[in-house]
Amino acid sequence: MVPLPTSPICIIKMATPHLRTQVPPIDDDHKTTTSRWLDNPDHGPYLLKLARDTIISGESPTKALDYAFRAAKSFERFPSPGVELPMSLHMVAAIYCRLGQFDQAIPVLERSIEVVERRNEPDHALAKYSGYMQLGDTYSMLGQLDRSISCYEAGLMIQTHALPDSDPKVAETCRYLAEAHVQAMQFEEAKKYCKKTLDIHKQHSPPASPQEATDRRLMALICEALGDSESALEHLVLASMAMIAHGHDAEVAAIDVSIGDIYTTLCRFDEAIFAYQKALTIFNSTKGDSHLSVASLFIRLAELYNRTGKTREAKSYADNALRIYLKPPEGSTDEEVSSGLVEIAAVYEAGNEAEEAFGVLRRAVKVVERGGGGRVAAGIEAQMGVMFYVMGKYGEARRVFERAIGRVRGGKKGALFGVVLNQMGLACVQLYKIEEAVRVFQEARVVLVEHYGVYHSDTLAVSSNLAAAYDAMGRVEEAIEILEDILKVREEMLGTANPEVDEERRRLEQLLKEAGRAPNNKAKSLQNLLASQSLRMSVV
Repeated sequence: MVPLPTSPICIIKMATPHLRTQVPPIDDDHKTTTSRWLDNPDHGPYLLKLARDTIISGESPTKALDYAFRAAKSFERFPSPGVELPMSLHMVAAIYCRLGQFDQAIPVLERSIEVVERRNEPDHALAKYSGYMQLGDTYSMLGQLDRSISCYEAGLMIQTHALPDSDPKVAETCRYLAEAHVQAMQFEEAKKYCKKTLDIHKQHSPPASPQEATDRRLMALICEALGDSESALEHLVLASMAMIAHGHDAEVAAIDVSIGDIYTTLCRFDEAIFAYQKALTIFNSTKGDSHLSVASLFIRLAELYNRTGKTREAKSYADNALRIYLKPPEGSTDEEVSSGLVEIAAVYEAGNEAEEAFGVLRRAVKVVERGGGGRVAAGIEAQMGVMFYVMGKYGEARRVFERAIGRVRGGKKGALFGVVLNQMGLACVQLYKIEEAVRVFQEARVVLVEHYGVYHSDTLAVSSNLAAAYDAMGRVEEAIEILEDILKVREEMLGTANPEVDEERRRLEQLLKEAGRAPNNKAKSLQNLLASQSLRMSVV
């Protein structure tokens, strides 16, 4: 279930109004008519209290929804100068969200804003602010990030009219906006709001406070997304120092992992290893040596040692991670386990341990199948197919690609489907199954044009492969037509002097020379196809 909003502004706190008369309990069998309840102005506060108590007790949310909805009806019938009506509407919307009925929550929240639109008292401003923030949360849950951000900005405007710019509550709203902009990949805007949050917390919090550390972690994420790794590292180091000062070991370890990631990006491998080892020590002591966080760090260290050419150390760490993933702790999800196994397989593959990599990937497929993740299993099998292809085992590659395609064909086809089709076509070429390769490349091109358009590099690569396959079959004119289109696109995108453009131009000139030759030149075309640099293998 979706939890009730947890932001400090989503639910207005107020005392339950004093009931002027003794109100009998509500008959759950609805023996008392709705009209009778609506005739009594005291029933609104009582129903609102029942709704709140029902939520707290964990009883049926539909019952709480009924109470809150009837409370709102009562407050609409007997208006008051207070905020009882918007408060009850906020509760109705929150319960709708908890039930996953986000579309139902939106008009309720819009109504809650409307009823306080023309009132200027502080309580009404708070209710309006709360309505906008809760509406922003709801749009965010629906993935409508632009509308979510607009609601948060409206809430901030209301808040800054009522409070000083440096109020800590303003900082919380700015953080909401920063996180929303990060989610929307609008990092410059996110940086602006995160900086304001940091500035406010510096004024109101002691140096190196946990609040400042939290803000710095967000700022580090933003700086890294903007390509400023040095600034990101600086914020993370300061955040780590703050958390160490307050004894938050788990947070320190998580920050050290992020520090290690950035050191790796900067190719400062010794410092990255030191950061990962620090985090590993803390996770071992706080979470236990069989926790997935420990396994994840083993994988990071294995990848790092692979990059520095220390394959023995890399394999040792990968083996340690594998032992954990083979017997994952209780509570681990199939997605976490399969993802970790795929990462371990990549370490083995990089260390030329192909058989071990295949064994791990097969386990990953079984884990995914257990959870019904056919598309994820298809992606893993496609990775296995690429490995078979690189090893020259084209028959095995074709069989695995075919199985992966079969998993996806009956459902929604994404760009991955087109990529895997291309891989299978390449395997068919190596097995001299040219007619099959042509059919597969044709289908792959249709899929990638639909998802990426004609200008995408993957689409152009498949088109180039199809042209080569046509040439191998003696369908030279069709090959020429495709290569002319590819050359035109590449010249527009890359310019006439680019090496890729030169390659396509040479291929086209060769085909133009061969146009009209006798069929016995077909074998030469096939030889060129197998050796062609245009057969691009995109790694899944």
